[in-house]
Amino acid sequence: MITVEEIKSLREETGLSIMQCQKALEEVGGDKEKAITLLRKKGAEIASKKSNRTLGAGIVVSYVHAGETVGVLLELLCETDFVAKNPEFKSVARDIAMHIVAMKPADKNELLEQPFIKDQGQKISDIINSTVQKFGERTEVGQFVCFSIK
Repeated sequence: MITVEEIKSLREETGLSIMQCQKALEEVGGDKEKAITLLRKKGAEIASKKSNRTLGAGIVVSYVHAGETVGVLLELLCETDFVAKNPEFKSVARDIAMHIVAMKPADKNELLEQPFIKDQGQKISDIINSTVQKFGERTEVGQFVCFSIK
């Protein structure tokens, strides 16, 4: 039997709903790592199903690294302003912008395939898929541009 503590722990780590976490843990017999893998796989499936939805909203975030010699502007798109205004959505955008400053991808395709600087076990595409799964809306990196003094 899956305990409330196990569900809570998985929810805190993934940010997904209690029901999604409970179902994933039940499917894999309580193994947290397998549940995370399963949730990532389901996130990718959900994202592909929503891939033809219209992106009508989003946010532009900036990140300037300490020392103020490098920074980025990033556009993270979603379907509605309701999601765009959510603090957790804004946090995802800021994390991706920070990643861009650190890893300097040449384009969006390279960005999506890079291991995330905060969690090398995930690619940026996994972060986007988790965001789609969490908010139930298509989410996509729009444009980004880096500025560097050096």
